Amino acid sequence: MAERIVRPTGRGFLLLDSHPTGCVESVRAALPPIAPVSRRPTALVIGSSAGYGLAATVAGLARQGIQGVGIGFERPPGRRTATAGWYRTIATAEFAAEAGSDFTFLNADAFADATKQETLDLLAKRFGGLDHLIYSVAAPRRTDPDTGETFQSVIKPLGAAHTTRTLEFDRDGTPALRELSADPADEAETAATVRVMGGDDWSRWITALSDRGLLRDGFRTVALTYIGSKLTSAIYRDGTIGAAKAHLESTAAGLTDLLKPVGGRALTSVNGAAVTQASTAIPGIALYVSLLRAVLGDALQSPMEQSIRLWDQLTGAAPLDLDEQGRIRLDRWELSPDVQAAVAERWSSITPGTISEVADVAWFRAQFRALYGFDIDGVDYDVPVEPDLPWPT
Repeated sequence: MAERIVRPTGRGFLLLDSHPTGCVESVRAALPPIAPVSRRPTALVIGSSAGYGLAATVAGLARQGIQGVGIGFERPPGRRTATAGWYRTIATAEFAAEAGSDFTFLNADAFADATKQETLDLLAKRFGGLDHLIYSVAAPRRTDPDTGETFQSVIKPLGAAHTTRTLEFDRDGTPALRELSADPADEAETAATVRVMGGDDWSRWITALSDRGLLRDGFRTVALTYIGSKLTSAIYRDGTIGAAKAHLESTAAGLTDLLKPVGGRALTSVNGAAVTQASTAIPGIALYVSLLRAVLGDALQSPMEQSIRLWDQLTGAAPLDLDEQGRIRLDRWELSPDVQAAVAERWSSITPGTISEVADVAWFRAQFRALYGFDIDGVDYDVPVEPDLPWPT
């Protein structure tokens, strides 16, 4: 593919092309310093190319010296550029090499048994066992390997229709306050969403690793989840995605029983709000996160900051911060009563005329565009770039 100038084109919060240089630089801009390590634990990160999975991979490489495997599922370059995660993985692989880590990245469907087989073979041959597994998967559909049936997830409320306000941007970048309505999900839609986003696949991974004898003593696994604010609960935590997250969380107890022979433990980690490609698809989240940023400013914790804390707890460098349900809580800064009261006040008072004053919309737009490699400091977007970059091997 010839070099070309890549511009941000698309609709809403979905851009059709990603900027290769911008995506690489977005990863490099967030890199924490490399800490000295005495041993390299082996880790498998499922969902390593975006969002919290990406942050967990980079934080693990930098602070714990992890070796192992990361799995993403990204579109290669073709008529359009590759997806942003393709280029972010290139940058992460470069960082792994700089950190002296033996870390392999697979571009494959994590739901497929063939991917599990390939990954387990690689872990057995290269590392002999596994210390940690981080599960961070957000997907629109999943094919059950046993039945061949494909399930489609939906983002809908449960029980009754719901109308919420959300943030959008016009073509020229002008922020707008819109209303969105969603009909309630039926039982089949809810069940399908749980089959995609719940704990079924996480459990399948742990069972496969256990059956192969690849779990080392003290093995720990964590699946990432979210609770969020009452302001967004109708469409998120009390909706179909929340039903899937509840299933994910309940799966942890059963997995911990499975891990008793190796003294292992399964946990879920409740992370805080962030601008990710998955979160921008949820109605109301863009407005909520913009208001949260306006309240907290730089005190809003990035996925990288939270991932560093997560690794400290997983490795025993810091005590586990658990709630009454046994979930790791990395979101206490977000859900403190004072913060939520301030966000709720802005949510109720905001108007189309005050949106730029009450919410940090400029920050949100820059964060969203950065997901695709745009608006990154130091990148000249008028210079042609080569989109056809190979997946790291």
